[in-house]
Amino acid sequence: MAKSDKKPDLADFESAMRELDEVVKAMESGELTLEQSLSRFERGVALVKQCQATLKTAELRIEQLSADGELTPLDAAETDHE
Repeated sequence: MAKSDKKPDLADFESAMRELDEVVKAMESGELTLEQSLSRFERGVALVKQCQATLKTAELRIEQLSADGELTPLDAAETDHE
């Protein structure tokens, strides 16, 4: 399945949020080296982007449902986060 065809998975969202929480806790601990902190920061940014894209797609799907009472594919919304 192509990436643009993949629908957001709430389990993936929940996992990403948990991992993001772990990244923040590790960075707040003050026990990481500069390199480790930079690496964790980069991972955190990637996780935030992933979560934002999932939430945006969910928001668009909800708006579509609210507009006509029927869920229709939102191909453009699913490819915006690539």
